Amino acid sequence: MQKWGFSWEGLRDNRHGEWWVLAQMILIAAHWLPPTPPPSDLGIHWPLALRLIGGLTVLIGLVLGAQGALNLGDSLSPLPEPMPGAPLVTVGAYGRCRHPLYQSLLLCSLGVTLALGSLLHLGLLLALATVLSLKARREEQRLCSMHSDYDHYMTSTPAIVPFLPGLDWR
Repeated sequence: MQKWGFSWEGLRDNRHGEWWVLAQMILIAAHWLPPTPPPSDLGIHWPLALRLIGGLTVLIGLVLGAQGALNLGDSLSPLPEPMPGAPLVTVGAYGRCRHPLYQSLLLCSLGVTLALGSLLHLGLLLALATVLSLKARREEQRLCSMHSDYDHYMTSTPAIVPFLPGLDWR
């Protein structure tokens, strides 16, 4: 954890973006909550097709996340503060979007929402999208100061989800 820059001081003052990671982790963990309200309480029979599509979406999100993590290698960090001396990665998953790990988390969240048909999980998806968007913006401020060619990468590559307002600020 210290390798990434986590510290007790950072948990108190958010110096490396620790609060963003905590918010992200809480929202991810909340996806284990049961569907609230269950579709049946609303008089809805949630279709099997949507449950299967949701499960497939989670699997796709996991695969894309693994690809992004492998592409980053030793530069991988949960904090929005880039690792010192980390190279700028723009190939593989990072050729598709600037934050493929955030994209994969949102796909997994969308998959859970589709599988469960839960308004609670829809709210978690929207909250997670907000947190990841703000976290990515902080991360990009640091990346711009570390890499002179990041500005060009920002204008040519979608942020998290192409053409979706709030998740693509090219």
